[in-house]
Amino acid sequence: MYKLAEIDDKHAIFKPGQRVLDLGCSPGSWLQYARSKVGPTGILIGLDRGPLRGDTSGARIEIGDVMTIDPAVLKGDLSAFDVVLSDMAPDTTGIRSLDQARSEALFERALELATMMLAPGGNFVGKLFQGPDFKRLIEAVRSKFDVAKSAKPESSRQISIEQYVIGRGKKR
Repeated sequence: MYKLAEIDDKHAIFKPGQRVLDLGCSPGSWLQYARSKVGPTGILIGLDRGPLRGDTSGARIEIGDVMTIDPAVLKGDLSAFDVVLSDMAPDTTGIRSLDQARSEALFERALELATMMLAPGGNFVGKLFQGPDFKRLIEAVRSKFDVAKSAKPESSRQISIEQYVIGRGKKR
């Protein structure tokens, strides 16, 4: 939650009443933070591979694989989302190049879903392990959003290769 709070403080991701999709939502702390920002009129949808143990009251949780889930299942009767979040990370192997490639694949899928389901002007935050395709993926975000930035929140361990890529203002 602290990482998302830092990102939100700096990049103004949330507004009251927004519709939020959280990909890889376990353990639920990002959903809790989002609830505190969008308030009781906001709508929260979370996706993860298994059931959550944390408090996700007020959120609809879908169980499934991000790589194969039908976006229509996530949207339900919503026309679009205002924010798409992804704190997904691969099951790490300790082989840096393999872990980076898996992280890039998850990030690309999150960006693909965000591109399909965000309303114009919507925001995206996705975790990405810094690797050989990092610049290419930031450029992919830049091509779809008015603003693209990368951030390493202070609450991330300094030795970690994780970064967060923020896309603000989805283009039409």
